[in-house]
Amino acid sequence: MSASDDRADVERVLAGDISAFEGLVLRWQGPLVNLAYRFCRDRGRAEDMAQEVFLRAYRGLAQWRKEAAFSTWLFALATNLYRSELRRIPALTVALDEAGEPHDPRVHGSWMENEERERMVRNAVLALPPKYREALVLFYFNEKDVAAAARCLGLPEGTVKARLSRGREILRSKLPRLMAEPQLEKV
Repeated sequence: MSASDDRADVERVLAGDISAFEGLVLRWQGPLVNLAYRFCRDRGRAEDMAQEVFLRAYRGLAQWRKEAAFSTWLFALATNLYRSELRRIPALTVALDEAGEPHDPRVHGSWMENEERERMVRNAVLALPPKYREALVLFYFNEKDVAAAARCLGLPEGTVKARLSRGREILRSKLPRLMAEPQLEKV
């Protein structure tokens, strides 16, 4: 995914070549649906929300100031839309205390243990309060650095760092077995 490809496609769209928007959609559809899914946990709703982001991006393409990467602008637009949509119609969530513990690792093979652990961590992250969940999803699942996550959320970097720290703290307190390193048994 090249920033220069994004810039070229945007310039072509702004010059009247509407078909150039397809390149942007093809490059960013997967990541936007993935981000939306992490917010709402419903594939159909995630696809609808990502489609709405593309509509808004197309309509507001001339507003992109080109100071930051197109992807940063697009993800900020997406994050704001997803947050608004989830305030309007909240996603179904599970209480963090009900997220459960992983099965005994001695019973399952290591691949099942890892898969179960990942599932439990994802569920625990989704059960966090939205302000912590949003920061963690952008930082870890969408691999945004603190600065990019801050731009997407429209927050100062210090606030994002604090939310990441507090979110990790909540996860560590609620899921200690998931966060602990596996211990080797002494023979």
